[in-house]
Amino acid sequence: MTVKQISIFVTNMTGGLAEVAGVLGNSGVDIRALSIADTKDFGILRIIVDDPDKALEALSSSGYVAKVTDVLAVPINDAPGGLAAVLSVLADANIFIEYLYAFATRTNAQDAYVVLRVPENEAAEKALTEKGIKLLAPEEIYNI
Repeated sequence: MTVKQISIFVTNMTGGLAEVAGVLGNSGVDIRALSIADTKDFGILRIIVDDPDKALEALSSSGYVAKVTDVLAVPINDAPGGLAAVLSVLADANIFIEYLYAFATRTNAQDAYVVLRVPENEAAEKALTEKGIKLLAPEEIYNI
């Protein structure tokens, strides 16, 4: 069960992120989670939004280079050791994590959420669910 993440190439300049956020906001797209990795000249903004198709259309029509990647979204216990419990399952299953980022919401104070990019989503999903770890369905994260 994967979630659509949009990765956007953003020039590293003052106002660059504001422009992207403006394009999404003006299109009625709500950002649920984000992460940015940057270099001196550019950044890759990774976002989870409430409507990935609408976001991709708005970004593309505004001239942004964007692509969709399937990622996993996992609720974790928002307490010491919550993240370690999930990551240990993946480590025990010999699953490499390319990157991850986390976020919290107002709707559930007991959980935080982690977005994971792994080479094999199905293997990671199997390892996690076999250990009783729930993955979020797309509509669950899009509607947070």
